[in-house]
Amino acid sequence: MRIIAYGGGVNSTALIIMCVQMRIEIDYIFFADTGAEKPHTYSFLRLFDKWLIENGMPSINIVKSKITLEQRCLEDRCFPSKVYGNSSCSHRFKIQPAAKFVNNLPMAKAIWAQGEKVIKFIGIDADEAHRASIQSDAKYNYEYPLVEWGTGREDCLEVIKKQGLPDPGKSACFFCPSSKLREIRLLKQQYPALAERAREIERVAIPRLTSTKILGLGRYFSWTNVWEQEEMFEGEYSQHCIEICDSCYD
Repeated sequence: MRIIAYGGGVNSTALIIMCVQMRIEIDYIFFADTGAEKPHTYSFLRLFDKWLIENGMPSINIVKSKITLEQRCLEDRCFPSKVYGNSSCSHRFKIQPAAKFVNNLPMAKAIWAQGEKVIKFIGIDADEAHRASIQSDAKYNYEYPLVEWGTGREDCLEVIKKQGLPDPGKSACFFCPSSKLREIRLLKQQYPALAERAREIERVAIPRLTSTKILGLGRYFSWTNVWEQEEMFEGEYSQHCIEICDSCYD
């Protein structure tokens, strides 16, 4: 049994396309939805799901927690866990829903009952082969086909392009603390309504901070301040300031 944890980005999209081309059978594809992806990701998911069905592949299973990450932040008046230096939000809103989905698959249960393991394909490309370190655990054997095939990031983009599909873009929560300053700036330009929702997370979470080192969604800086400064210094000077600051946080 082979499954793919689909991330909605370039690497995992190219991985699936190449599996089709090489006639590698995939039993399940699933996407863990935090409820906070940007519109271009949700749009591409629908488009790619149609492509999968047309090419004889299983449809994408959307798995999710009972509440969204955004709801949790607003209700608990807190930031995503990466702001505090850990990754529990990924565990709760991506890893746990995905594990629950696979744990309930009859095929997976039967394999584990026989003392065997499910094969999980991971979309790490050859340019980041150092990340392909985990080989197995109690339930899974992890394989990294893109690394094995020597397929780098640019190769992945070309694979997608040849199928007439658009670049999926980056898949991430619109309020991800790991966002670079240019991505924060672009969020406000492209999706102003989402920027306001991110601003609201800061508004409710900042008053409850106990650490003076944490200043906002950027951990050491506030997204709201980034947008306000840009409004003060519009034009080329603003862009220059953003690029200088971006180099500090890369």
